Amino acid sequence: MAGSQELFERAKRYIPGGVNSPVRAFGSVGMTPRFILRAEKDRIWDEEGKEYIDYVGSWGPMILGHGHPAVLEAVERAAHDGLSFGAATRREVEMAELICESVASVEMVRMVNSGTEAVMSALRAARAFTRRDKIIKFAGCYHGHADAMLVQAGSGLMTQGIPGSAGVPAGCARDTLTAVYNDLESVRELFAENDGQIAAVIVEPAGANMGVVLPEPGFLQGLRGICDEWEALLIFDEVITGFRLGLDGAQGYYGVRPDLTTFGKIIGGGMPVGAYGGRKDIMSMVAPCGPVYQAGTLSGNPVAMAAGLAQLRTLKETPDFYSDLNRAGDAFFRELDTILEEARIPHCVNHVASLGCVFFTDTVVRNYEDAQSSDTARYADYFRHMLDKGIYLAPSQFEAVFLSGAHTQADLKKTLDAVRTFGKELSE
Repeated sequence: MAGSQELFERAKRYIPGGVNSPVRAFGSVGMTPRFILRAEKDRIWDEEGKEYIDYVGSWGPMILGHGHPAVLEAVERAAHDGLSFGAATRREVEMAELICESVASVEMVRMVNSGTEAVMSALRAARAFTRRDKIIKFAGCYHGHADAMLVQAGSGLMTQGIPGSAGVPAGCARDTLTAVYNDLESVRELFAENDGQIAAVIVEPAGANMGVVLPEPGFLQGLRGICDEWEALLIFDEVITGFRLGLDGAQGYYGVRPDLTTFGKIIGGGMPVGAYGGRKDIMSMVAPCGPVYQAGTLSGNPVAMAAGLAQLRTLKETPDFYSDLNRAGDAFFRELDTILEEARIPHCVNHVASLGCVFFTDTVVRNYEDAQSSDTARYADYFRHMLDKGIYLAPSQFEAVFLSGAHTQADLKKTLDAVRTFGKELSE
């Protein structure tokens, strides 16, 4: 059977860079990407059969772990009934009801097929509702690869050092304004300079695509106040944080109510799915109710809806799931910080609940510029060390660690022990 190296060489002949998403190429850590064969609970196995404790979790949605019995059973039943109809189904109605019941700011919701599509559609609705064109985003926040959002974006663009993207016409990005995360004054200045022209502010309420960067006290509340003052909409991109920090996402965790919210693959149990929703008066602008056109043959796919319903219902019906997971996350990231401190390795550990990361810098990371001070070569060494110990982390300094309900105390201890050996090796 072909291993990862052979598969990568074959892939490069037919797929750009040998991968279907840039960060998978392992370029910033100087390795051949691991081709994954299968997964179960908090474990994955590569094509060579090596086992890893997985802290990527398909970039967040596997909050219950891989192959949760309720999700698998739901997918099998749905697949038996049919893979796709291109027509309305009961499951998409039930999904919409569940999201609206769980997230107070969402009165209506539309299913799409990815986080990128959700953001693109939410921005279109915001522009139509306000009759304005300009959008404010934050440097380092990644909102998918729609043309207008590839301006000082995080995630894979940070990994590769690409400031934007070739192929994006200047006009597409002309109406995208960039502010500094955690800096309300930079937002106020943009509103003042573009009086009556800004439709919305879009933000990751907890940044998770430049590493994990948390909102400082008052930041999100300040954005809400500024948007109200200037009669613009506030959009929370909860593709990462939605149903991750709690059933009501980051907006419930931080107590700030946006006008529109975008969701990603966690509402599909890891299958390709997204959604955007919010106030009824805004969402009523979307066709066929209103003039904002947006469509998709696979939107509300029955198998994806079945997987998502099973996952979200399990989260909703499991007492103390989030409190237990978030408590485990707090303890894990605190201990990670302590270990690196004792090893005298310059670092900054940022985390919220079960989501976090370590930056190899002596700077407190509160925005994009701070994140860029990280020692990416040291992160590459760290990644390779952890991978060798059977710990699968994101192959980039500027991504997140995701804990799941499937991670055991023994798994977390094994991971922290591997961090200790990394520190010892550096000090020798």
